Amino acid sequence: MRRFASGICIFILGFAKKVLLANPVGILADTVFNAAQPAAFDAWVGVLAYAFQIYFDFCGYSDMAVGLGRMLGFEFLKNFDAPYRSQSITELWRRWHISLSSVLRDYLYYPLGGNRKGPARTYVNLGIVMLLGGLWHGAKWTFIVWGAYHGALLCCERWRGKQSLYQTLPPPLRIGITFVLVLFSWVLFRADTLAGAVHYYGALFGLAQGSEASLLLGAGLYTPYRIIILALCGLLVFQPLQAHDWAERPQTWGRVTVLAPLFALCVAVMFGQSFNPFLYFQF
Repeated sequence: MRRFASGICIFILGFAKKVLLANPVGILADTVFNAAQPAAFDAWVGVLAYAFQIYFDFCGYSDMAVGLGRMLGFEFLKNFDAPYRSQSITELWRRWHISLSSVLRDYLYYPLGGNRKGPARTYVNLGIVMLLGGLWHGAKWTFIVWGAYHGALLCCERWRGKQSLYQTLPPPLRIGITFVLVLFSWVLFRADTLAGAVHYYGALFGLAQGSEASLLLGAGLYTPYRIIILALCGLLVFQPLQAHDWAERPQTWGRVTVLAPLFALCVAVMFGQSFNPFLYFQF
């Protein structure tokens, strides 16, 4: 009974991540990425919104699957472990999409020789694995470059003994720098073409010329509701407590009084939204 209740708890939390967080910030991200000339600030908000969208969408999907499995008597490992709290790219890949990372490690990296054949071969193996990881998401140049980008960062950290170039900085700064590096990679993941990604990078660094349309874009983006959702997403991704941890004692009255209205709110909001499939269904 306790495991069944825990499954319900995880399912509701995953449902809430998708409906209450991922879908609203997804609209914001789509608006900015589809804009012709976003201003620099808008571009940063857009990629930040996409980082939150892809995390809460896929983490929510994973939590719902784990919760349903637990209710039916099956136990699946969690797929995310607060990845945006990572202090290096190496740590990120231990926390993000853990099932894919495990498959790439066990069925590609180790069979290629792992780190057993010298440093040079280790770097080659890391590069191959991340390139194939990019291709796993789709046969597009943006995914290939995304994989190469992460592969290069992993090789750099491996060369330094699995430490980042900013390892000596305080932990909050290490987390912040890692998060910014991940944001750069999400531009490639979200853009339809390499040219579109390059254009968006230009907007991030203020190289694209803004226009009156940018002012109108900002006016439509920064509503109180969207600002609150963005702030809530930021608060949740950078705190250590995860859905699996919170569900360890699901039958306490405190949790019941939170989960019951939360589920009702999710159902009500879901019927007011347009159809929003899970992002990873396309992969």
